[in-house]
Amino acid sequence: QVQLVESGGGLVQPGGSLRLSCATSGIMFRIYAMGWYRQSPGKQRELVARISSGGDTNYADYVKGRFTISRDGAKTTVYLQMNSLKPEDTAVYYCKIEGTNTWGQGTQVTVSS
Repeated sequence: QVQLVESGGGLVQPGGSLRLSCATSGIMFRIYAMGWYRQSPGKQRELVARISSGGDTNYADYVKGRFTISRDGAKTTVYLQMNSLKPEDTAVYYCKIEGTNTWGQGTQVTVSS
């Protein structure tokens, strides 16, 4: 059974940092690209960052230079390090197995003073 479990969300002040984790099980992690997406109330879900099976990354323009996606094959986990957080980063963050319709349950990130 394929499972994606996100963690690491929470409440942080503007300018702060969080690291999200997405622990996977039931998949051949090493062969899949993985993505982080986010969705704010009233908005469509949007891509934040993607990492290929080989470690190549790409980012949405609005997070470039602030967020870093990475993956650990031994732990079959993908991470999203988020720095210099802004109120507009507030959203539910989801991880996804790229090329499939398999999503995690999401983790809430709230950036507020």
